[in-house]
Amino acid sequence: LVWLLVLSLAWLGPALGGEDEDEEVIEEEEKEKKEDEVLSDEIKEEDNVLVLHEHNFARALSEHQLLLVEFYAPWCGHCRRLAPAFAQAATELRNESSPARLGKVDATAQTALATEFGITSYPTLKLFRDGNRTHPLEYTGRMDSRSIVLWMQRRAGPSATLLQDTDTTAAFINSRDLVAIGFFKDLKAEAAQAFFEVAAEMVDLTFGVAEAAELFQAYGLSADTVCLFKKFDERQTNFPVDPARGLDTAELTRLLRIHSLQLVMEFTNETSNQIFSAKIPHHMLLFLNKSSPEQLSLQDGFRAAAGGFRGEVRWPQGRDTEGGFGTPQAQCPLFPAQVLFVVVDVTGHGADVLPFFGMTAADAPTLRLVRMKNNRKYQMEQDNFSESAIRTFIQAVLDGKVKPRLLSAEPPEDWDTRPVKVLVGKTFEQVAFDETKNVFVKFYAPWCPHCQAMEAAWEELAERYKDREDIVIAEMDSTANELENITIHGYPTLHYFPAGPGRKMVEYKSTRDVETFSKFLENGGTLPEEPP
Repeated sequence: LVWLLVLSLAWLGPALGGEDEDEEVIEEEEKEKKEDEVLSDEIKEEDNVLVLHEHNFARALSEHQLLLVEFYAPWCGHCRRLAPAFAQAATELRNESSPARLGKVDATAQTALATEFGITSYPTLKLFRDGNRTHPLEYTGRMDSRSIVLWMQRRAGPSATLLQDTDTTAAFINSRDLVAIGFFKDLKAEAAQAFFEVAAEMVDLTFGVAEAAELFQAYGLSADTVCLFKKFDERQTNFPVDPARGLDTAELTRLLRIHSLQLVMEFTNETSNQIFSAKIPHHMLLFLNKSSPEQLSLQDGFRAAAGGFRGEVRWPQGRDTEGGFGTPQAQCPLFPAQVLFVVVDVTGHGADVLPFFGMTAADAPTLRLVRMKNNRKYQMEQDNFSESAIRTFIQAVLDGKVKPRLLSAEPPEDWDTRPVKVLVGKTFEQVAFDETKNVFVKFYAPWCPHCQAMEAAWEELAERYKDREDIVIAEMDSTANELENITIHGYPTLHYFPAGPGRKMVEYKSTRDVETFSKFLENGGTLPEEPP
């Protein structure tokens, strides 16, 4: 039996060993196969998106006239959310036989390409035209399939439709609620080329272009002019081209965005992007309950007041008032729309923004003016919805005669008994500006995942320093509290207020962990230099 056992092991041993060796050979072959695939310049596709790497990138550029490439990271949540829309856009472009194609590069694996094209965030989209890899164009559209397709279509073909007669032009204008037409006597001139650039970028607006003399005459024009035609408010707004300055693309884009808006906008899911992308510095808001006929009637005075702030014309010093931008106010506001008027239904889409103003639906009807650069909110002492009262209030705010209304929650009873001190707008200065204390404050939003992720570290830090008389660890909910001289632009924001007179606030921008926080505090509000 022992002998048989020995023989069995002798026979089975090589067989089992061979199995392991076979598996190793298979794994090695698969590995070599994968390496060969990467080294090859063959271009594979996933959902009509070209899968690119450093060995096939040059081939892809040579084979495709227009190639929009997404540089992504597999772990990036934004990239994952973009993936279905990017694939859908790729399929639409492929199905319409467009010269434009979409590709993707895993920037975490293809580090040489990521370095070459300066990729520092994900996703980053770049357009490569005619095989040129030295000057790719940044993608500037929205991250949805329709916007990507339109953005590429504008670059694949003419960005504006050529209009040659009055009938075609009239039909073009009537085909949309909003169209922009550039009237140029020479379509090869610099001003016309600048117009085409704007048309390529503003994919949410339909563009036409005309050079026929009969069309200049039909629309009452004598010089190069961009006209915005609308089916609301004033039907035609003209932006004459200054013969000396030419056509500035940024300025024209801003003018078109602003004048594409209705005189009074309603805040809805569909209009919210338009409202914020116009970048108008002040928003005047009328909060009302649209189910109340009495409150709806307040829109009349609101709309009447809006006309005076549609655009303000101030000519640059030394500018002649004849010709170019020196045209009547109704034609070309050079510094347009200081104030955008918006109606907010507190029972509709507007209900979601009420907490931002510290309001409830029961507060309607009421008025607020918001300075967009710092989110400062201004309120009348007593709401008055007449045209003259609204105009007077707005002008007083613009002239700096009205103080902002700052939100503040009530301080909790135990605000200073826990290791982390809870600050509100009313109590902030007495704690943060105490010259005997070094105060480290976390400004947060309750819904912010980054704030939630660092909560445990902040609590541990406070526990570590709870017995230090000279150090205070605190936090403030910035969605419910506002400060006059400190504006919070993102969450979490960490500010350090050192002890002593003439104290200067320091923003903490390093790693958010307990040990790094401690080094920062122990070093007096700076991080010690690490040895090389």
